[in-house]
Amino acid sequence: MISPNFRTFDLNLLRVFDEVMAERNLTRAAHNLAMTQPAVSNALRRLRELLGDELVRRAGFGVEPTPTALALWPAVREALNLLRGALAPGAFDPAAATSTFQLAMADATSAKLIPSLIDIFEREAPGVNLRVLPLTTRDPRELLESGAVDLAIGHFPAVIAELGARQQQDELPRFAFERLYDGDYVVVMRRGHPLAGQPLSLDTYCAARHLLVSFSGRPFGFVDEALAARSRQRRVVITVNQFFTAGRVVATTDLLTVLPRHFLSATGMEDELAISELPLAVPEVHVDTLWHRQRQHDAAHRWLREAVSRSAARSGLQSTDTIAP
Repeated sequence: MISPNFRTFDLNLLRVFDEVMAERNLTRAAHNLAMTQPAVSNALRRLRELLGDELVRRAGFGVEPTPTALALWPAVREALNLLRGALAPGAFDPAAATSTFQLAMADATSAKLIPSLIDIFEREAPGVNLRVLPLTTRDPRELLESGAVDLAIGHFPAVIAELGARQQQDELPRFAFERLYDGDYVVVMRRGHPLAGQPLSLDTYCAARHLLVSFSGRPFGFVDEALAARSRQRRVVITVNQFFTAGRVVATTDLLTVLPRHFLSATGMEDELAISELPLAVPEVHVDTLWHRQRQHDAAHRWLREAVSRSAARSGLQSTDTIAP
């Protein structure tokens, strides 16, 4: 990458770059910036010439960033956020805003949160756009570090434990979190399953054939960890990466799966499914909102976090106190 002369560098080009990276689409970026698409394309061309890199390439209906663009974007976004905060501290008017927020969460979480969250957006921030990305990891810190998402919402036990440990050592972590709600998991099967309507013993459960929701595709989850602690195991014959898919598959097969209890009412498949309690104790499931600490005092980001918390409360999910190391 070329080192441009910073004294003559047009900083407006970085605003365009940031918006294109957030939207991955020139038309949407142009709309958000109140510019024409040719003007956005021209700004990108100038930035390419200054930096000596293509930055983005056409891909499908949008654009795909180059490795250089991905490496550059976090620093650009952080600098722009700091500048916005310095020029307009505490200023964010949701009714007038035209920004875009990006969230990462699993389908079980979005099925409960998004309907009420959209209601909040439509009433309070009609000009704000929302992008929901699928959560494919139990450690979304890289997504937050790169600026690919503003918030990650899900079950991140290892990450939260690490942040808590750093706080105990009087170290300020780079990430903060809020406990959104607590949940539990139940065994789910089709209504006519031979095991439906009866308590499951551990032997019966282990002898059955299982479907596992796994973001990574690895056929080993928290239930398997609990079984291994008892020197037991189960047969996972298939993994999928969505809770909706898991519900649909077990509704038409003799497989068992484990799903969040609160999710079942959002599936539209309650009449097709039977539930049973897990025959062994597993750790309590906490669903947390996780974000990069550099956004901690950003007014727009604070509004977003509060909107997500309100959405959880309105959705009937158990909201708990904030824990933000």
